[in-house]
Amino acid sequence: MAIVIIARMKAKAGREQELEKAFREMITKVRSEPGCQQYILHRALKDPTQFAFYEVYADKEALDFHGKTPHMAEMRSKLGDLIESTTLDVMTEIDRR
Repeated sequence: MAIVIIARMKAKAGREQELEKAFREMITKVRSEPGCQQYILHRALKDPTQFAFYEVYADKEALDFHGKTPHMAEMRSKLGDLIESTTLDVMTEIDRR
């Protein structure tokens, strides 16, 4: 079954544009990973400091691969200076039609 991630991040005040730029740099890299089926960035209309990724991976192995890539290690090193908070929901697919 597919693994779905909903990652929500709140940018530090004044760092929204930097965070969006860092996220945009990741999109092409992550979408080319084996097993990555969706990697979509969203930004809240009411609060532009709020970002969310909707991610779908073919299976746990694809998710594990994603977490170990050099570009994810680089992103984690940047996030500490740019984000105020993060929540991560990991889900499994129940039914796809």
